[in-house]
Amino acid sequence: MTATSGTVWDDVVGQPDAVRVLQRAASDPAAMTHAWLVTGPPGSGRSVAARAFAAALQCRGTAPGTPPGCGRCQECTTTLAGTHPDLTVVATEKVVITIDEVRDLITQASRTPSVGRYRVIVVEDADRMAERTTNVLLKSIEEPPSHTVWVLCAPSVQDVLPTIRSRCRTVGLRVPPPQDVADLLVRRDGADPGLALDAARAAQSHVGLARRLARDPEARSRRAAVLEVARRIRGVPDAVLAAAELVEVAKAEATAATAERDATEKAELMRALGVGDGDTLPPKLRSQLKHLEDDQKRRATRRQRDVLDRAMVDLLSLYRDVLVVQLGAEVELVNAAHADVVRALARDATPEQTVRRMDAIGTARERLEGNVAPLLALEAMAVALRPQG
Repeated sequence: MTATSGTVWDDVVGQPDAVRVLQRAASDPAAMTHAWLVTGPPGSGRSVAARAFAAALQCRGTAPGTPPGCGRCQECTTTLAGTHPDLTVVATEKVVITIDEVRDLITQASRTPSVGRYRVIVVEDADRMAERTTNVLLKSIEEPPSHTVWVLCAPSVQDVLPTIRSRCRTVGLRVPPPQDVADLLVRRDGADPGLALDAARAAQSHVGLARRLARDPEARSRRAAVLEVARRIRGVPDAVLAAAELVEVAKAEATAATAERDATEKAELMRALGVGDGDTLPPKLRSQLKHLEDDQKRRATRRQRDVLDRAMVDLLSLYRDVLVVQLGAEVELVNAAHADVVRALARDATPEQTVRRMDAIGTARERLEGNVAPLLALEAMAVALRPQG
């Protein structure tokens, strides 16, 4: 079976094998199970596939003989929009999913669907659960109610505890071809075909990032500035300044992305607590405000880390292109629009030095994930990027 035009599967880009598996499960009870693990690299469309699957499970508008997931009935449209009463989606913007959040999910999973065929619980960042939190989830995954479907998403099976993944059916996604991503941007967003393809390549087929690059000139400018950092570093002082610049840009972007939402959430909480503008918050209510502020800080920290990690992925793509040029490989450049930077770096280094620089970027990413101070991690990386005599 293949997805047809206008269905919930249209935005699951470049994943024909995974779509076939999920379509069959949604239409054939013998192929269905109640715990799924959708894996794939960032940008491969894990959450998109999970929501499409959830919509297909609820769909009531599919014609006989065609795969469920018509994309037109109320069940499909509300599920894709995240408003279906029997769908719960956890997409954390914090560093981890808390144990209290998981306990709430387990409570919801025990409830009978109100209008749909199933109660579907989608956890988009299952890799952000600590071991203790995951163990709380285990029993519900192992023995779910017959009306409940769990769909966990993670970059790889290794990012989920063996006790969880052994109880789930795994569906693996791949990196979609850039042309498939570009076609989606043209069809869905009306992007210029050439710009869409450049954005898809620069994003390394990450659909969300490609869409942002295609639609936002400032996003393209920020990415170009990150790539220019590699050419600007000529010594240790340059490296230290470049690291500080990257961290400040990440902080600014994280603040810009969260400030308005933080203010709205605080205003809503104050109204709910009956505190007017300019009024002093009573001491007995301050713990609730502190809890909100702590959540907002965790969200900002996660956002900053994500911005920095994306910058390092962009730098990795640049040095990948440098290595391609140095080795004379006949493959397309990820950063074709920055070919002058690629050629300049290729002339000034050996392939061995380029590989060492890529290793330094990879080490910095690991340090960030391990909660090393961002400035220290990026300074060490930037120093390793300077020209070697």
